[in-house]
Amino acid sequence: MPDLVRVGVIGAGGIARAVHIPIYQKQPDCQVVAVADVVADSARSAAEQFGIAHWYANFRELLQRDDLDAVSICTPNFMHCEATVAALEAGKHVLCEKPLAMNAIEGRLMLDTAVRTGRKLTCGLNHRFRAEAQLLRKFVADGFLGEVYYARAQALRRRGIPGWGVFTHKDKQGGGPLIDIGVHILDLALHIMGHPQPVAVSGQCYARFGHRRDVVGLMGQWEVDRFSVEDWATGFIRFANGATMTLEASFCGNIAADIFDFALMGDRGGCQLDPFRLFREEHMTLLEVTPRDLPKVNSHEEEIRRWVECIRTDGPVPVPAEEALNVTKILDAIYASSESGREVAIS
Repeated sequence: MPDLVRVGVIGAGGIARAVHIPIYQKQPDCQVVAVADVVADSARSAAEQFGIAHWYANFRELLQRDDLDAVSICTPNFMHCEATVAALEAGKHVLCEKPLAMNAIEGRLMLDTAVRTGRKLTCGLNHRFRAEAQLLRKFVADGFLGEVYYARAQALRRRGIPGWGVFTHKDKQGGGPLIDIGVHILDLALHIMGHPQPVAVSGQCYARFGHRRDVVGLMGQWEVDRFSVEDWATGFIRFANGATMTLEASFCGNIAADIFDFALMGDRGGCQLDPFRLFREEHMTLLEVTPRDLPKVNSHEEEIRRWVECIRTDGPVPVPAEEALNVTKILDAIYASSESGREVAIS
């Protein structure tokens, strides 16, 4: 077990510079040794910005280093599988940004490779580590809600089509808001519910705004001619235990305001994430509970802190890859259902 966890970062874009590199560098038992990006200038500038000793334009050169314990994969989605499998084969532990992969086939290959090589694989689903999420999971596990039979999860933007990167290119991302932000609220709701096994999904995707030039872009104007993803998606998920969930995700929709929220309904109580509240009936009286003075937690920092600790101590990963793969299976099924017009079974 290493006293100092030495890390490489593959992909030197926004998520690497805003989250992974600076948070790794905050950890007292961690060192960022190298960074790679297919755009050489980006790798070089990241190394200069953060004082990283080594940079590469080819991630495979980074993986040849024998002084790395782990890597973060911070690339667009289409590179997640290739970079993760190569890193695992090179003997590195891997934190892959969300979603785990473009699809479940790739995700399964990544997970199988981790098992075969004996390396750790986790996914950057950081919202699990919010203070509200940590507390809600305890309430649900303790039976405060009773049997949770229904969930509603929403990750909605009113006008939030990204105007940078490849977020609107299906061949690079695999989809639009469903795979980009819907993945977070879906994983969070599943995590709080205790990860029930999905068995079937119905869904529908729409592209009503992305191809138009008369829609304002509050996150920058996107390339209309290259827009190839959905801008709204909805799904209905059935689980083996009889519970169900509706999921909504949008980059753009005519709604009052952005929403990132879920609600759980149980036969003993319910809860809502934003604003954080719990609902019960006691002695034939309806109660609403608002928790106070929760600790302030940066979910990205907590995730990476746990990731470094699990490598240093050979402990459990923060987000098991099996759970991230189940999320990807649901996303796949929503897209497939939208294309076929039928419910899709999940095995």
